[in-house]
Amino acid sequence: MSTTLLMPKATAVWLVENTALSFQQIADLCTLHPLEVKAIADGESATTVKGLDPVSTGQLAREEITRGEADPAYRLKVSEPKVRIPTVKRKGPRYTPVSRRHDRPNAVLWLLRYHPELKDAQISRLVGTTKPTIDSIRNRTHWNSSNLTPMDPVTMGLCSQIDLDMEVERAAKSMPQQDAPIAGPTLLPASETTTAEALAAAARRRGAPEGELDADAVFAKLKSLKSTTPDEE
Repeated sequence: MSTTLLMPKATAVWLVENTALSFQQIADLCTLHPLEVKAIADGESATTVKGLDPVSTGQLAREEITRGEADPAYRLKVSEPKVRIPTVKRKGPRYTPVSRRHDRPNAVLWLLRYHPELKDAQISRLVGTTKPTIDSIRNRTHWNSSNLTPMDPVTMGLCSQIDLDMEVERAAKSMPQQDAPIAGPTLLPASETTTAEALAAAARRRGAPEGELDADAVFAKLKSLKSTTPDEE
């Protein structure tokens, strides 16, 4: 259900002049401050605004006004629109005001530098430029290339942060996934490096004869050293 009026101030003027609704009810319906509604009633505000009948325009039912006049605590509800206008999706590059068009090359340079994953079509949608312009800035063949400075298009008002994040996320999803790096060699656990076979292999690497190494003797020696007390020393 729609919760806003087409012309809220003009509707407030009409309601002040033609109904017994409270200032608070009119303010809530028209999204105005109660003091602003009071100023309209006192003739201090909106003196040149012509009142708009919300009943004749289908924005408010007569029953709602009657119910609100009977109960000051009742909040009026805007009527459901009978005709729904479909949302028109924008096609082609974004329109850029004339006063901001000279900033577009700087924005393109910023996008190329900090978001190289973006495609030319995405950059064109964000700042409203053309592919030849993007190519000339990328290849440093733009007529004003030496004077260009990277500037954030969101800060300059050329696009919103939501639009930029959406395009960056879309570009990231289209990029090929990189393979995970192969893990390098790791240390073996102690249970595998302290066995008799492991000790014998270590002796062979050091060049010692295999028969001269007694694993049991080594473990017995380590146990005796661990159990030695200061008094025994």
